[in-house]
Parts: sequence; C-alpha cells; structure tokens
Amino acid sequence: MKDLTLPALLTSGNSHHPALIVPEGGPTVSYDVLQRQVERLAVTLQSLGIGRGDRVAMALPNGIEVIILFFATTAAAATAAPLNPAYTTDEFRFYLEDIEAKALIVPPGGGEQARAAAPTGTLTIEAASNAAGEVSLAVVRPSSLPPAHDTAAPDDIALFLHTSGTTSRPKGVPLSHANLLASAGNVAATYALTADDVSLCVMPLFHVHGLVASTFATLHSGGTLVIPPRFSAGAFWPTVKTHQVTWYTAVPTIHQVLLARAEEDQAPAAGTSGLRLIRSCSSSLAPATMSELEARFGVPVLEAYGMTEAAHQMASNPLPPGERRAGSVGCGTGVRVAIMDEAGNLLPPGGQGEVVIQGPNVTRGYHNNPEANATAFTHGWFRTGDQGIMDANGYLTLVGRLKELINRGGEKISPREIDEVLLTHPAVAEAVCFGVPDAKYGEEVSAAVVLRGDVTEAGLIAYCRERLATFKVPKKVHLVAQIPRTATGKIQRRAVATALASTEA
Repeated sequence: MKDLTLPALLTSGNSHHPALIVPEGGPTVSYDVLQRQVERLAVTLQSLGIGRGDRVAMALPNGIEVIILFFATTAAAATAAPLNPAYTTDEFRFYLEDIEAKALIVPPGGGEQARAAAPTGTLTIEAASNAAGEVSLAVVRPSSLPPAHDTAAPDDIALFLHTSGTTSRPKGVPLSHANLLASAGNVAATYALTADDVSLCVMPLFHVHGLVASTFATLHSGGTLVIPPRFSAGAFWPTVKTHQVTWYTAVPTIHQVLLARAEEDQAPAAGTSGLRLIRSCSSSLAPATMSELEARFGVPVLEAYGMTEAAHQMASNPLPPGERRAGSVGCGTGVRVAIMDEAGNLLPPGGQGEVVIQGPNVTRGYHNNPEANATAFTHGWFRTGDQGIMDANGYLTLVGRLKELINRGGEKISPREIDEVLLTHPAVAEAVCFGVPDAKYGEEVSAAVVLRGDVTEAGLIAYCRERLATFKVPKKVHLVAQIPRTATGKIQRRAVATALASTEA
C-alpha cells in the first residue's frame, strides 16, 4: 500500500542522482537526501497534530520548499493545498475557509495576506531552506492539535486544488494519491521520460500543470527537475545550457514570450539547444504559434490537454515518429476519451459534442458540491465542459468551452476558431475572441488583439471576412497593449469581455 502513494516517487531515482536543482548558485538535492528530508518533516508535521484528512495550505513561491513540504504533508497522510502567494487577503480568506485548512505554511517574514486571512486557531508555520537545500520549520502560531501517527494510503486525498472559476465560483477538487500517480505515469510514458531527462519548471507549483507534468512526472522517471523561483525569459536559455535541460512544459503565453525574445536573448540556433521536446498545455496553442516554435527552436512541439479534475493530462500528441497535428490535442494518454451528446449518448467519430473522460486519474467528485457532481458525471463518464470532435484515429480537436460558445442569432460560434484566424495575420501577436450582448442577435462577435506590426481594426476585420463565414466575423476588434490572464497564464474570455465592455460601441 505504501508503494502506491506519492512519496514512493522519491524511490524512483538513483540515490545520488540529482532530483531537484535551484539554478544560479542554488542547492542541488539528490534523491536520497530528498527522501530523508521528506521523512523527517513528515514526522515533524505529525508531532504538530497534522494527520489523515487534515489540509495544509501553502502560500509559498516556487522552490524546493513547496516540493519537499508537499511530499512531507502527503507522507503524513494529510492533504497539501498549495495556493498562489500573490492572492489578496480576501482571496486567501475564501480559499482557506473552503479548504478548511488546519495549517498554513508561509515563508519567513512573508505571506502577510495569508496570515491575516487565516482563521483563528490555524496552525501557522514558517518554512525556509539553507544553502544546502535543507528545509526547516518554525511554528509561529501554535494550535492544540494532538499528535498524529497516520500512514498514507492510495485513496487518501493528497492534493486539494480549485478550478480556475472561468464561468462560475471556483470549485474544490480533491485528488488522491492514486489519481496523481496515474497521471504522473501517463505523462512520463507519453514523452518517454527517463533518468537522463532534465525538466525546467516554468509553471507555478500551485497549479496542477507545474505539479504533475513538470514535477511528479520527472520524479516518476528518476530524472532531474530544475526549479527557478520564477519564469524569466532572459535567464531561460542560459539555464537550459548550464543544466542540460531536455524539455519543458508551459502555457502558450510563455512559448510566445520565448519566441518574441529569441533574438534578443540569443536563443540557440534551431536544433542546437539540447531540448528534445517542447510541451504545451492548459490553454489552446494556435497552429501558427506551433509552426513558429518548431521552425525557430528545431524541436517537436507537442500540444496536450489537461484539467484539474483529471489530475492534469488527458490527451497529447505523440513523440516522433508519431503524427503530431497542429490544432489537435492528440489522443487519450492512459485515459478513455469520448464525445457525448446532450442526452448522454456517445457519438461516433466525427460527431461534435462534449468531451468526456474515464480513468484512474479522474477525481471522485468536487468538494461539498453535490449539485456540481450531479451534472459532472453521466453513466460513469466525467463531463469536461469542453466541446470537441474526435476522428477515427482517436485524435481530439477542441472547439471551445461549452459555456464560452457565442450564440449569434442561433448560430453557435467557436471563439477559438476566430482566435486562430486572427493569429495567422503577421501583425498579430495575441488574439482572443468573445461574445458581447447584442439587441438584434442576442450576442455579437468581438475580439481583443495585441499587435506586433502595423494593421488597423478595419484591416483585421477585412482579413477575417476573407477567411470566415460572415456571421463569424468580429464586429469589433479592440487593439490592446495586453490581454488579461490568470496567474497561470490562462485567458479567461469572460474576464476579457468584462474588461472591454465599457468600450463597446
């Protein structure tokens, strides 16, 4: 039973092989040192009363502290709940109450908003690491919890995250050890990860993408994870060279930044960086961006499909010589993927409907939300809320979020389709399309665009008119300096629409 819990990942690598590296003079932590630290800190947490079912919130920046304390918490049979350290006090208050956190871990002298939001009686702990990468804990607000002595089991909840709340109030997603191990194994298998691979973590560790794809999959393979404190485009390529990084995974926003700065940052010539793959997930990757990435960096770019409720990965394009298809998120990866109609019937290849999934990686249900659970599961399938089409070879193409489809006079329009057309214009760096209220049609098509060249709004509308059916052509194109995003780089169409609503004609 112990072998089926997350701490078992720490036995995957050779004992003296580097597991974690902090670049630019930071420590290197081997697998045996990592395992011993986790065991020691798990005992410390249990002595403070943290055990099975207890939720430990973490408001920590990216670094070895998050990873080591995540594993220590789960080894103590408790649940780790990493939170964005940039949240406001009100945001922390919502999440800490919804999590029902028994403990809160913050940096020394930091995390003021989290500390202020913590309910009375919350055990508050400061975590810091020294030059050798050894993490220590200091209790700053004790509690009266009795000592715990639990041993983790596969069905214990190891991770508690929230959905992004794109269309509604964020929902709590409990994920078990078994869910996370299944997903980590799927990611490692999809990209043929081995102990020779070195992953550069550019995603936040309070998000399932950074935790599962960058961290757990790397440790599953016995490889090495390089963890800078934050993503820095200027430091990216020197870090790749110094630590012989072989792959990284990120949202399209980060890929676009690296492309835009490639010459300024003296990125290596195509095919000479040492990378063997680039993975893109958590937001749709425009075919034009994929083509530019492959041409400039000379490595295959593999788009994947993931969500929190599935412990991240559900589908991916394969490594060469398998076919990777621009505009598709590939095939199911250790996960059953199908298309379902509104009545709950599975559709044949080519049918358009809601993407549904089954697999050992899928959450058993949302936290304290029976209404959401009732609508999320049909005949044993989890409904993702995404609309898609699957071909006869199992390749899945996403059309868009069901709740984000634009209903213009009864015509259902995928905003993603319009995004991709706009992104083929050489003067367009970023684009996002969304619906706005309209007295005649109910909704009308609008878009926000960030430019990298000279073009007018009228020019972009004319460009779309040549490539789209008339009813899909944006009525308004906003030329903006930047597009609002979440902390993980996702675009929230409704947030963009709200931000630009006052400027609509």
